[in-house]
Amino acid sequence: MNPGKQLRAKLDYEFQQPELLHAALTHRSVGAHNNERLEFLGDSILNFVVASRVFHLKSHYNEGQLTRLRANLVRGETLAEIARDLDLGSLLRLGSGELKSGGYKRASILADAVEAVIGAVYLDGGFTAAENTILHLYSDRFKNLPDSEPVKDPKTSLQELLQGRGLGLPDYQLIDSFGEAHAKTFVIACEISMLDLKVEAKGSSRRKAEQAAASSALERLETSQAN
Repeated sequence: MNPGKQLRAKLDYEFQQPELLHAALTHRSVGAHNNERLEFLGDSILNFVVASRVFHLKSHYNEGQLTRLRANLVRGETLAEIARDLDLGSLLRLGSGELKSGGYKRASILADAVEAVIGAVYLDGGFTAAENTILHLYSDRFKNLPDSEPVKDPKTSLQELLQGRGLGLPDYQLIDSFGEAHAKTFVIACEISMLDLKVEAKGSSRRKAEQAAASSALERLETSQAN
């Protein structure tokens, strides 16, 4: 069995147009004909299929919890793990520079290749084929989802929520500090520029003030969604 057949067996999908798989495994360092457009397509399909699956599997989760769970499942690290399971690194077509620098091991390149392969499956066999491929690749991960979401601090929750929506990270700024050295109060602003949102909070340390500001930002976001 040649490498292409091994990959198709692991994907549980047989391409009618093998050139699409070839394109999906071609990094931009090779030239103009590469996998970037397929990656764009695959990313959108992957996000939808995973969102749909966790929506049905976690009927007791709210929007924020679903967003964080989806973000964890489609993040670069997870996709790179899937790529390693598929042994995509050995099949990638890379330019000489990327090849010499070990690009076939780089997590970002591996993750992009998985998305490109999904895009290729979609173009070759349609949405149902792409959906079945994703469900196959994520089978064990969907079976082993946690029963409940672990408790996270406000800063982590806010960051994951924003990343899940494709927004930038929040910016924390020290606005003021006052009081005696042993009993200082810190005032921190948390700004989310893409949402035109800025809140302030106080705390007995900078870390606590940042957590309080993140908590206020989360409350504002949840309130705006409810309205």
